[in-house]
Amino acid sequence: MSEHDNPADAKTGSKSWFSWKKPDNGATPAAADETPISVPDDETADWAWEGSTDVTLPSLPAVDVPIIENPRSAPVADAVTAPSASLEEEHPHTPGSGSSFFSRMKSGLSRTRDTFTNGMVTLLIGGKEIDDELLEEIETQMLVADMGVEATRTIIGKLTERVSRKELTHSNGLYKALQEELVELLAPRVKPLHIDPAKRPYVILMVGVNGVGKTTTIGKLAKRLQKEGKKVMLAAGDTFRAAAVEQLQVWGERNNIAVVAQGTGADSASVAFDALQSARAKDVDVLIIDTAGRLHTKSNLMEELKKVKRVIQKLDGAAPHEAMLVVDAGTGQNAIAQVQEFDQAVGLTGLTITKLDGTAKGGVLFNIASRTHVPIRYIGVGEKIDDLRPFVAKEFVAALFQTE
Repeated sequence: MSEHDNPADAKTGSKSWFSWKKPDNGATPAAADETPISVPDDETADWAWEGSTDVTLPSLPAVDVPIIENPRSAPVADAVTAPSASLEEEHPHTPGSGSSFFSRMKSGLSRTRDTFTNGMVTLLIGGKEIDDELLEEIETQMLVADMGVEATRTIIGKLTERVSRKELTHSNGLYKALQEELVELLAPRVKPLHIDPAKRPYVILMVGVNGVGKTTTIGKLAKRLQKEGKKVMLAAGDTFRAAAVEQLQVWGERNNIAVVAQGTGADSASVAFDALQSARAKDVDVLIIDTAGRLHTKSNLMEELKKVKRVIQKLDGAAPHEAMLVVDAGTGQNAIAQVQEFDQAVGLTGLTITKLDGTAKGGVLFNIASRTHVPIRYIGVGEKIDDLRPFVAKEFVAALFQTE
C-alpha cells in the first residue's frame, strides 16, 4: 500500500485535498434534484443482467438508516471418475426463494453497504445544506470503504463542480449525484468478455494469487460458456496442488467438459502446451488454462507464468486471447499491486472480482477502475454457479445503494 492509500488521512480533521466551493445562496436552485427514482423490485429485477442499462438508481430513503459499525512427468490424462451430479445440484435453486441475481447481489453487498451506503444515508438524509463539512464527511466514508484516494478525489471533485454550478443545492440531490458519478467512474471498465469465433480455440489464461477462488471461477465460467453453446476444454495447470487438479477434473466430469491434466509437480507450461494441441485436434471453441496461485511479489514465480505464455505462443502467436486475473475483493488496496504486477507479466485483458459477498471492501472496484486500464469482466457475489455474472456498472451501483 502506498502512502496515497491511507484512509486515516481523511480522519485528521484537517482539510485534505479539496477546496470546496459553497453555492451562492442567492442563486435559484435547480429543480432536477427532486426527480423521484426507483429500482425494480426483486420479482422483475432478474432482467437481463447481461448488460441492461435500464435500471434506475435509488433515491434517498425517507427514514434514517444507522451506520452498522463497522518436461512432462506423465502422459495427458482424461478426466477422473466423479459423481455424475450436475453443478446445479451442488447449489440448488429453490423456486420462490427470491433467488434473482439482483436480490442476491444486494444481499452479497450487505457488508459494504453497512460501512458505506448506510453511512451516506445518515449523512445526507433530511435535505441538509451542502457545505465543506458535509463533503469532507463523504470523502471519509469513501476512503473507509476502500475506494482509494484517486477515485475519491475524482468523485468529490466532480460533486464540488456540480455544487459550484448550482446543479446541487441540498443533500437529497447530492445522494443521487454521488451514484451517477460512481457509475460514470466505473463505465470505462465495463467490457464483457467476447469469444471471437475466428480464434479457435480461444485461449483464456487464468492467473491470480493464492486463495482467490481461481479454480472455482474457472468451473463457473466453463459452465457459463457451455450454456452459450461453446465446446469447452480445461487445462489443469495448477500442478503444485493435487487438490486443484482433482477439483478441476470434478468440475469437468460433472459437466461433460474435457480436462487435460498431468501428475502433481509437472511443468505447468507443458500442461498448457499439451492442452492447446488437444483442443486443436478436438475442434474445441474455448480452452481455459488454470495456473498455480502465486504471490505477485515473487519474481521467480512470475517468470514461470511468463514461460507458460511463451510456450502457448509457440503454437498460437496470438494466444492467450484473454489473460484474466482473479482478485479477491477482500484484498482491498493490495488489489492494485496485483493488477499491476500480473499485467506486467502476462498483459492482462480482463479481471474477475470474487467474494464480494464476504467483505466490507466492495469499494475496491472503484479504486481498480480509477487506477488501472483493465476491464472488469465478471463479479462474484456468492457460491452458486449463477453468482458469477458479467459486470455492469449501473446495476452494481444500484444494488450497492438499495437499502430497502
